[in-house]
Amino acid sequence: MEHKGFTVWFTGLSGAGKSTLANLVEKELRCRNMKVEVLDGDVIRTHLSKGLGFSKEDRDTNIRRIGWVCQVLSRNGVVAVAAAISPYHDIRDEIRANVKDFVEVYVEAPISVLAERDVKGLYKKALAGEIKNFTGVSDPYEAPVNPEVVCHSDRETVEESLSKIMGKLQQLGYVSS
Repeated sequence: MEHKGFTVWFTGLSGAGKSTLANLVEKELRCRNMKVEVLDGDVIRTHLSKGLGFSKEDRDTNIRRIGWVCQVLSRNGVVAVAAAISPYHDIRDEIRANVKDFVEVYVEAPISVLAERDVKGLYKKALAGEIKNFTGVSDPYEAPVNPEVVCHSDRETVEESLSKIMGKLQQLGYVSS
């Protein structure tokens, strides 16, 4: 059976669990014999967006590049799973407008929880003013207004969040039950 391509776009603050959930969704879709490609924000910055900084313009360029790759993959029957902070409404809305089949998943957790989880100590440094332009602390993060799925990673297990995402993909007709 030929599967239709679509994009699952994970957004949320650093450490919220976007990559963890993206990888679980990938595994679940591969078990259904679907072609899947994960575009992780950190990996993209190493390869596709090397040299970009963290100014608003550079962040927008990075997200537009990820969005373009998602558009190409999904129109060719591949499920694109993007996991990137993507902090700004306008760029996420632009990607949604350009990618025909787009499912936004907001992975939400309070900064206090994210700072506790933070193995690299980035939130501690950002809250102390040692890191400039840190999303959610000294740089804005605009939460999605109407995402298809909201996962609360501070009070849901990853299994509960995965179940919520897969349920929505079934409801939307992207995967069968």
